[in-house]
Amino acid sequence: MKNNGITYLIFTSILLVVITTLVFFNTGFPVIFYLTCIGQILLIFTVYKVLTDSYKTKKTFDDWYEDYHDKVD
Repeated sequence: MKNNGITYLIFTSILLVVITTLVFFNTGFPVIFYLTCIGQILLIFTVYKVLTDSYKTKKTFDDWYEDYHDKVD
């Protein structure tokens, strides 16, 4: 399986929800601190992967940014 940018984005979002849940249940500070540090590093890596992803499309600005569209003539 190819790890593209969206995979890292989903994982980063799940980590954010986990951290929020742990804070709600008053988990110890060290756990929250280290998960937050890991999350910040993962966020920077995710932004890098999304910006350097080799995704290609034939759509243009005239297509209203859509990746897939059934044109009805």
